[in-house]
Amino acid sequence: MSLKEQLRVMVVDDMATSRGLITQALDEIGIKNYVTESDGVKANARLASTPVHLILSDYNMPGMDGLGLLKAVRTTPATQKLGFILVTGKPTPEIVAQAKQLGLNNMIKKPFTSASMKQCIESVVGKL
Repeated sequence: MSLKEQLRVMVVDDMATSRGLITQALDEIGIKNYVTESDGVKANARLASTPVHLILSDYNMPGMDGLGLLKAVRTTPATQKLGFILVTGKPTPEIVAQAKQLGLNNMIKKPFTSASMKQCIESVVGKL
């Protein structure tokens, strides 16, 4: 079984269109084992019952943003080693610095292509 068949991914974005674009890219890459959530609070709660290997999270979300989710993931022993990729349209130096400090694995800028998403994911989990 290949890595892309085993890899479990959680996509977190408050915008249905953005979730759709991310999952469409995952489909094109060949990653079929994913779940989606519409906000950081729900995603963090779901991680306890639905373990994943990698989180693809939007930065700008109401309630708990992507950095809040990253912090929650990194401070919970059961999830602290998960791969975490931040998806954002505006990766400011402040966001990048704060994300790195919290233990971000990688970041991808919107809009992205399936090829750039694959490259971004491979930098975290290895060759797909």
